[in-house]
Amino acid sequence: MGRLLSGYVLCATSEGKSQKSVAIVADSVGYLEEFLIKHKGDANVAEVTPTEIRAFILYLKEKRRFDNHPLNPAQQRGLSGHTINTYLRSIRIFFSWLTAEGITNENPFHRVKIPKAPRKVVPTFSDSQISTLLGAIDTASPSGYRDYVMILMLLDTGLRVSEMAGLRLSDVSIADGMLKVLGKGNKERAVPMGRQVAHHLWRYISLCRPEPSTPRIDHVFLTRDGRPLSKDRVEKLMRRYGGKAGLTGVRSSPHTLRHTAAVSFLRNGGDVFSLQRMLGHSTLEMTRRYCELADVDVKRAHVTASPVDNLGLTHVRGPSKKRSRFPGPKQQ
Repeated sequence: MGRLLSGYVLCATSEGKSQKSVAIVADSVGYLEEFLIKHKGDANVAEVTPTEIRAFILYLKEKRRFDNHPLNPAQQRGLSGHTINTYLRSIRIFFSWLTAEGITNENPFHRVKIPKAPRKVVPTFSDSQISTLLGAIDTASPSGYRDYVMILMLLDTGLRVSEMAGLRLSDVSIADGMLKVLGKGNKERAVPMGRQVAHHLWRYISLCRPEPSTPRIDHVFLTRDGRPLSKDRVEKLMRRYGGKAGLTGVRSSPHTLRHTAAVSFLRNGGDVFSLQRMLGHSTLEMTRRYCELADVDVKRAHVTASPVDNLGLTHVRGPSKKRSRFPGPKQQ
């Protein structure tokens, strides 16, 4: 299994799969390999049946967090449903690849039902929390103003933090209010930004952006010494501002801004298909979850979207008198 895994990594990387996605599959398959060696003595992919997969599922459900971890002590809590679901879906990808390559005749997952991940309520920032968060930033300093612009951009566009960190000057069209974003799977998409974000972005680029440390660096957001601002750095900044603002009950992170952007977009009248394109989702599944979170006022929406009201029918008067439910014979 280990030798075949290196073949999968080579194939997936050549097909443009993200490094993170490939790493998740590799780690998950490694966990299955360890389980099989421990309980069967070997990890021959040709001998993995639905029975072994189901036994592995039970093993994951009983496993404690950080069990046998070289650095962290084991915890009483077990693996979350999301973690188990991710492991199994990743291993299924590996076995699908084995089948497609003709290495195995049958994918054992075809007869195994993967436990569904529990659906969690995704927390979002309230309007007052956003105001408090923005108020904790010293916009008088160039780096503070940069952070202010980044948070506004994440909140307005719903970009992933890695997508924002990867933005280059050539990806920005201030006049059109558009961003060219490189998302998951190296897929490009156009994302609009509002007038206020465009204005602040122009001010940052024109007045506050540091001189790049090397001529080849053309990222939009830079550190004070002119280097590209990393994803991890942005996440640390968010945690710091959240602590400074005293925010509680919600995680102060770029991903929370993405959730907030999606929910606010729907509450303000945006449609799910535009949101799907804006966020770069390949399916509507996650967008549907945002619909549930947004708790969109259906009655208010129906006022403007009523199928009959929008037909423009002329007024028709009904009968002037109430008629009997069972009328008698017609009069000759």
